[in-house]
Amino acid sequence: MILTLTLNPSLDRTIEIASLDRGAVIRAAAAHLDPGGKGVNVSRALLANDVASRAVIPYGGDEGRQLVRLLAAEGLDMVTVPVTGPTRSNVTLAEPDGTVTKINEPGTALSPDELDTIADAVLAAAHAGVQGADWVVASGSLPPEVPADVYARLCRRFAGAGIHMAVDTSGPALSCALGAAPALVKPNLEELSAATGMPIRSLGDVAEAAGKLRAAGARTVLASLGADGAVLVEERGSWYGEAAVTEPRSSVGAGDAMLAGFLAAGGSGPEALEQALAWGAAAVRLPGSRMPGPADIDHGAVTIGPPDPQRPLSTSPFA
Repeated sequence: MILTLTLNPSLDRTIEIASLDRGAVIRAAAAHLDPGGKGVNVSRALLANDVASRAVIPYGGDEGRQLVRLLAAEGLDMVTVPVTGPTRSNVTLAEPDGTVTKINEPGTALSPDELDTIADAVLAAAHAGVQGADWVVASGSLPPEVPADVYARLCRRFAGAGIHMAVDTSGPALSCALGAAPALVKPNLEELSAATGMPIRSLGDVAEAAGKLRAAGARTVLASLGADGAVLVEERGSWYGEAAVTEPRSSVGAGDAMLAGFLAAGGSGPEALEQALAWGAAAVRLPGSRMPGPADIDHGAVTIGPPDPQRPLSTSPFA
């Protein structure tokens, strides 16, 4: 089973528009309200593909109760932890060419007692059942006032129980987590550059930066590069993959679908990278933050091979 933890979940409203014109009255072509948060999306993607998962979700206020209702309606297996502050709401504006503009609320602060309660819930959920959890996914931004080392502390607690931990976060939370030797980290291009201080313009730069994260403690690095695909670097070697998407709808949650596919396929090697890219590309072809099921996934659109160090990236924070 794959367990997910989302400390900063959300209600995600995605609005499809013809184009973003500041100061204008814009009429929406369509709108979608979905439960959100990176760990929530990982569990939703796993559920859509009949992979056992359980989500640990702190929630508060009317927004939090609506989030729980939406997830219950989807049939998600979850452990809910009530907290004092309200769950945040996010808005995404999606244009036909795949351009996405996101407005994310910061979320609500969690007290030390609430964090302890959530950590206890994660540990209890990880050990529940006959076999318990194989993976724990800790992902997403941290709410205000939550210590940057919270994922690192959880990683150390799980290490003694033999549970693999995947971390998908950014900034100081990612830097702290590296020192706790997570089994997997999944940075995007900007997060990879920020964590290493490197300008990243080519696949060779990606592989070098991923190597630095491994040297800092991560055992496996799955670097998602948006339209440029993904690079996987682990002890056995490194691989590059890409997936063609001719009609993108929304990239919201695509990285979470990618992580879900990678773990569902075993969390290691080119086969897992291929499934990760197939699931991620399928999510991009869907509206809002919908997660793809088997009928949406096209494995034939994915190509895998060794990374060409000289190949430039089409998207780069240092372009």
